[in-house]
Amino acid sequence: MAPHATSQDPDDSVQSEKGYATLSTLRVGVKAFVQKDGEKRKAEILSIKEKKGTLTLYVHYVEFNKRLDEWITAERIDLSQEVEWPLPEKTDKQKKAAQNQQKSQQSKADGQPSKAAKRPRSSTIREHSATPSDTTQPRPLSQLGSARRAGGQEVQSPSEAIVPTEIIDGTPQPDDDTLDLVDVADAATAAKAGSQHPNLSKEDERDRLRHTGSMTQNQTEISRVRNFEKIHMGRDEIEPWYFSPYPEELTENGVIYLCETCLSYFGSEFQLRRHRKKCQLLHPPGNEIYRDQDVSFFEIDGKRQRTYCRNLCLLSKVFLDHKTVYYDVDPFLFYCMTITDQHGHHIVGYFSKEKESADGFNVACILTLPQYQRKGYGKLLIQFSYELSKREGRLGHPEKPLSDLGLLGYRGYWEEAIVDLLVDGDLKVSSVDEIASTLAMTVNDVLHTLSYLNMLKISVSLPSLI
Repeated sequence: MAPHATSQDPDDSVQSEKGYATLSTLRVGVKAFVQKDGEKRKAEILSIKEKKGTLTLYVHYVEFNKRLDEWITAERIDLSQEVEWPLPEKTDKQKKAAQNQQKSQQSKADGQPSKAAKRPRSSTIREHSATPSDTTQPRPLSQLGSARRAGGQEVQSPSEAIVPTEIIDGTPQPDDDTLDLVDVADAATAAKAGSQHPNLSKEDERDRLRHTGSMTQNQTEISRVRNFEKIHMGRDEIEPWYFSPYPEELTENGVIYLCETCLSYFGSEFQLRRHRKKCQLLHPPGNEIYRDQDVSFFEIDGKRQRTYCRNLCLLSKVFLDHKTVYYDVDPFLFYCMTITDQHGHHIVGYFSKEKESADGFNVACILTLPQYQRKGYGKLLIQFSYELSKREGRLGHPEKPLSDLGLLGYRGYWEEAIVDLLVDGDLKVSSVDEIASTLAMTVNDVLHTLSYLNMLKISVSLPSLI
């Protein structure tokens, strides 16, 4: 049915039209109410697919975290209420015309002539000097302002001058061609920026993305739907959160089977069993550098164990929306944490770091697997990264921007570490620099945490008047 009303989403700048719909008229971009946990929530349709003869839709719940996106059946959509239809996107010509119209209206409001109101440029006459003495004479000031080409460069030949046939009063404006070139450059910069909002600063944009549950800067990555439904790993079945570029032939069935020791991926349980009979690994393929009861840390060189590290990156992409998957893992070291029981080692989480970081990052990517979250393993990973920085004799900090859960984890660790240090009576610290050097944290992270806890006291010494 045709839409009949126009509205605008308060959380988004995209206008939409309201109207009633049927299953046959639903399309990508429509926002409708969906049954979720006994209540109706507004959701945006991101993909429509027919699976085994049943119509299924991939939806994102508005104002909820992106990891809650899911495939639903058509019966869960409430078509008795109006849906929001997105307006068709404008073409490049329409966007350009709208921008020019907005500029002209703004210039009229400011009392300046717009481009359309400008009088057309008159033709110019080139006068070639007949005698060499004319070339040494300076040109009048009225000629200097107009002796420019389209690119804004002054004519270099001394034997020719450009004489305008009319005089334009008022403040001289830049050439129209130059303005067009600037507009084109701005458009190209905005296109390269991906999902960056042109009117937001980087900090505001990160907060906006973090509120939506996505730290991905590329708009095409945000629009990607989750490409499988479950991961079978050891004794656990894990529901994925985000898209991960596993081979398409493995994701068609909806379940990916992972070897818990080498992280190889398969499309069926039969293939996994056959692999387990041949797999010789009993723990992550690296040097065990730490052990405390049942917790161990293994250091893995990305250059020596490329296959394992690439498989680890694919697994972490399932739970980290902002992570970029690179197949070049040579410049990185991976530190995997495992717990041990009667069945062997089980990977809990990991963090990676550059072998040589020019910015002083001690963590490039960090992840605790969902089945081991909320048990304190995340803080242990963070603490271990700072202990390595202490051994290296340098201050470290994680690579930013952090994910939403990563920000909470680091903020909790910073608060606990700083408060424990200040409460401890054996160590006497009286400045931010001493706290940073003791904990191997950067001064900015210490200041941020103290300011967040309202524990920062700034004393200002006034100059003596005597």
